[in-house]
Amino acid sequence: MPRTPSLALAGALTGAAGIVTSQATAWLLRADNPPVEAVASAVRDLTPGPVAHWLIQRVGDHDKPLLIAGTLVVLLALCAWTGVLARRRPLVADLVYVVLAVIGLLSVRRLDDSTIGSTFAVAVGFITWVVVNRFLTAPLLAPDTSDGLARRDFLLRAGGVVVAVAGAGIVGRISNQRRRDVEQARDLVRLSGQRGAVPAGANVKVDGLPPWRTPNDDFYEIDTVFAPPLIRPSEWKLRVHGLVENELVLTYDNLVKRKQTGAWVTLCCVSNEVGGDLIGNAWWAGVLIREVLAEAKPLAGADAVLQTSQDGWTCGTPLAALTDDRNAMLALEMNGDPLPIEHGFPVRMVVPGLYGYVSATKWLVDLEVSRFSEIDAYWTKRGWSEHGPVKTQSRIDVPRDGSDVDAGMVGVGGVAWAQHTGIEKVEYQLDGGPWQTAKLGMVPSLDTWVQWTGDVDIDPGPHTLVVRATDKSGYTQTAVQTDVIPNGATGWHSIQFDAR
Repeated sequence: MPRTPSLALAGALTGAAGIVTSQATAWLLRADNPPVEAVASAVRDLTPGPVAHWLIQRVGDHDKPLLIAGTLVVLLALCAWTGVLARRRPLVADLVYVVLAVIGLLSVRRLDDSTIGSTFAVAVGFITWVVVNRFLTAPLLAPDTSDGLARRDFLLRAGGVVVAVAGAGIVGRISNQRRRDVEQARDLVRLSGQRGAVPAGANVKVDGLPPWRTPNDDFYEIDTVFAPPLIRPSEWKLRVHGLVENELVLTYDNLVKRKQTGAWVTLCCVSNEVGGDLIGNAWWAGVLIREVLAEAKPLAGADAVLQTSQDGWTCGTPLAALTDDRNAMLALEMNGDPLPIEHGFPVRMVVPGLYGYVSATKWLVDLEVSRFSEIDAYWTKRGWSEHGPVKTQSRIDVPRDGSDVDAGMVGVGGVAWAQHTGIEKVEYQLDGGPWQTAKLGMVPSLDTWVQWTGDVDIDPGPHTLVVRATDKSGYTQTAVQTDVIPNGATGWHSIQFDAR
């Protein structure tokens, strides 16, 4: 029947109207979890770990936008199909909207930081679907109306819906002052502003090698949120409790007034594959967590601290790693600036020597001193190891894999890391020949990566370059390749390139 495409269009417009009005409602109410993001979050969390890891490795940091876009495409396709269903099975069409609303509601309610505003946004979207679907399909389903009149009436109604929905979206967007408020509050924060002096000789002279200090905008971002929590410093509090003699509640002002410390620390994600770039080095400044825990006085038998983010994400950290002599801190600054929102503003945890999934909580709001036997953190209950010490690794950055270079003497280089253990030696090998010892750049401590450099004399043709590192404990990287699950990848990084 010629009205079928119009019914499909009516269904798609209905779907878009519900999405926009629910999103606008979430903005108006400053709800943290709009329905579409909540559904995408549920899809992410319910995806088996190996599948999720495979997808992340294929799309990198585009995973969240692609997941949200995919959720929207599926939703609009279902709504278009629902519009066609309305011709013969109107009750089934309504049932589809009910099912979609229930999925949205369950997805919202499963998130710890969801509020009544998020639930209300789902309800608004559902009501919009039902009302707009009736409004748009009415002229197309009228049996006594010619096709020409039906289409004209439908187009007029569709135009009205587009205008109304666009207006609602604009109003909601304009009223969304939360991020701007938090950004303004961040701009007004006055901290030490010390960027940390890059040690002389830390940046070795190899063209194409990334800088020893990773700029904030280039620092990798790995977390489980689709939109970062927005917390004003005046609203932030940290509760320290559990197996302690003295429970503490700290405000942002409390932290700022405490003794501040700064340190160069390299952070690495456990999902970083051999040769990967989920690693960065920055100057972090804040308050040593061991001093805070000393005031709380952990009880005998405690061996873990459950960290909790504003969004409900959790990780279990060995208590010993937070109380020993390393520079584990409640970080307030990153490279001389207040923490960027995406990197945990106003306060995050930084712990040298541990992968982020067991230590580096962004938007930190709760520390519970406990025992590993009594806690169940986000990633450990998904198959990752309870303890996550960073493994000794190295990477080739120059030349690039698959690149073409001129034959003759060629400079090679990269980085190596073994946070809180330190790198003793880096070796590289060309085409299976003898291992050559690289020159190492300067480092201020054991907690940062180190740049390495060397030279190779190459003939025209294809070549393979391999690198391995030895840390200060005497351990040399194994050649055995393992996956990142359950506690980080192992193996030598190798590249292929051609000489002209």
